[in-house]
Amino acid sequence: MLTRRIAVTAASVLTVLSIPVTSHAEGDPRGSGGIHCGLFNCEVNVDAPWQAGGQAGGSDNTEGAGGGGASDPTNKKVCKYKLAAPQPPAGSLDWEGHEPGDGAVYEQTCGWVDFTNTITQLVWMAEPPAQEAVDPVLLAQRAVDSMTLLGPDIASPRAAGKYTVGVPMWMWVNQSATTYGPNSVSATAGGITVTATAKVSKIVWTMGDGASVTCTGPGAPYTSSEGMAQSPTCGHVYAKASAGAQKNKFPVTATSTWTINWQGGGQAGQLTEVRHTDVQVAVGEVQVVR
Repeated sequence: MLTRRIAVTAASVLTVLSIPVTSHAEGDPRGSGGIHCGLFNCEVNVDAPWQAGGQAGGSDNTEGAGGGGASDPTNKKVCKYKLAAPQPPAGSLDWEGHEPGDGAVYEQTCGWVDFTNTITQLVWMAEPPAQEAVDPVLLAQRAVDSMTLLGPDIASPRAAGKYTVGVPMWMWVNQSATTYGPNSVSATAGGITVTATAKVSKIVWTMGDGASVTCTGPGAPYTSSEGMAQSPTCGHVYAKASAGAQKNKFPVTATSTWTINWQGGGQAGQLTEVRHTDVQVAVGEVQVVR
């Protein structure tokens, strides 16, 4: 007996079957007994010979001549499955000796790929088609997308501030769940839950004068008691004024790198997101009165 693996498009099946798609047919489920289900269909291995259009296959495992596509080697035989709705009542022959709740009854339609000949009947299946396993990486990205991660919330330097050549500039950012972290979100699909936690791992400051400063923390806020001391964590000293820059200000960009650790579905991994914030900084020189 010849066993063939055969397939058909979802559109063909929907033309033949007018019953609604149920949750059992979603997510590319996989059934038992050699059945491989897609979003709107199932693919199954069937044995030849097979009755089509009143003609059975020959004893030499060739296909009968009466089928709509028997002479076309590319037109294979296929069976499709839909969950019967409503389910047959208890005691119906469609349960094949089983009781409701023990498996389920599905509407089976078999025919050629072009569906010139079809046979539709109800069949019982022990296991419902299970949804295809969801990729935890995709769930992790979905969780990240829902976090609304933003660029740094710059506290210093301020656009309205006045800064001086040679005087240490202290740079720091305000910390929140969306601008610095930590930010933790979970996403669930297909029975899998993935939890992702995001936090800024570094901020790279481009200062507008050709210099770049990398800070691994949020920076320390300046207080008047620090005097002319340089920032212990994140700072810069301008060697020239911004008078020659556009609008007489240096364009400063703070670019944060978000590191996201996630786990779930028996897996774990790490993702990266980048955000930035711009600010204009005026830097002048000390005027000496003689």
